[in-house]
Amino acid sequence: MNELELKYGCNPNQKPSRIFMKDGSDLPIQVLCGKPGYINFLDAFNGWQLVKELKEATGLPAATSFKHVSPAGAAVGLPMSDTLRKIYWVDDMGELSPLACAYARARGADRMSSFGDFIALSDVCDVDTARIIKREVSDGVIAPGYEPEALEILKQKKKGNYNVIQIDPAYRPEPLEQKQVFGITFEQGRNELPINRELLSNVVTENKEIPDAAKIDLIISLITLKYTQSNSVCYVKDGQAIGIGAGQQSRVHCTRLAGNKADNWFLRQAPQVLSLQFVDGIRRADRDNAIDVYIGEDYMDVLADGVWEKTFKVKPPVFTREEKRAWLDQMKGVSLGSDAFFPFGDNIERAHKSGVEYIAQPGGSVRDDNVIETCNHYHMAMAFTGIRLFHH
Repeated sequence: MNELELKYGCNPNQKPSRIFMKDGSDLPIQVLCGKPGYINFLDAFNGWQLVKELKEATGLPAATSFKHVSPAGAAVGLPMSDTLRKIYWVDDMGELSPLACAYARARGADRMSSFGDFIALSDVCDVDTARIIKREVSDGVIAPGYEPEALEILKQKKKGNYNVIQIDPAYRPEPLEQKQVFGITFEQGRNELPINRELLSNVVTENKEIPDAAKIDLIISLITLKYTQSNSVCYVKDGQAIGIGAGQQSRVHCTRLAGNKADNWFLRQAPQVLSLQFVDGIRRADRDNAIDVYIGEDYMDVLADGVWEKTFKVKPPVFTREEKRAWLDQMKGVSLGSDAFFPFGDNIERAHKSGVEYIAQPGGSVRDDNVIETCNHYHMAMAFTGIRLFHH
């Protein structure tokens, strides 16, 4: 099959629409279920590249949760603590495969952003992973294959209309890529720069120690950034992205946005949140939204009299700003990657508030000395990679 006709492009008025191979070869994908759209395929192909590189770099199964051509989460298949299993709502599912752990982590880090995601998996989708996908609101999944029982589970979603794509893992695109804007063709060499430990060898801070686990986290952050709309930064801890800031014009806004997401990830593990008692039958999306509001500044939107009863069996106490700050002060060992240099030390100040101890960024700012000085003040270790990872 050389081409696939689509219902429409980015918007319903953008017709006709299709994907096709310009060289006349066959498409490297098969649609096993559903009718994926234009944006679905953009998410699928970007997500597939991300998880493929994560698997190659770490040797672990990888998953990503994509929304609007940027990852909402990305992770490798490491075991989860009981707390993580609970905040990712998989504590009732028994032991999970490494691939299922990867998707639970990728989906669970930022559940608000992952709602209605497109999933990419590095390995053949197994039953455990399909069981998690079945219970979440999602648009589709791309993987190199599917176990027969897993495929049957996925085909039950959306009354048989869930988008399931199988991609040929041996497919390699041409080294030059093109796209059109305003009828004008842009061409560039594909960004095939390998992300590995060698990029972390130029440590420019007084603290030169980056543990192996942190190096893996920094590699995860950089590979994630490679497929995130720029400007972008990515906070990672224990093999998973916990905060991604994408597409902001100001880098410090990226750092704040991603830092707030990382903070929310950690706040959801606080005893005050784990002990919330939700009313029976509450929808998953309503529960996630209630948690997001409860740990934010607008907590009275779910705690006001006459309102809280719709969500909680017992009215929760206010999670005060002081209590939240005391909890967040316990977050340590976080890694941070940036797709371009930090122009000011204010990015480092904000990163420190979210437990960042290890940083990878290109370097090359006229204020590198200020950024390094700020890192030294907090005893952070920072590597200059010398490479930029813009993605548009």
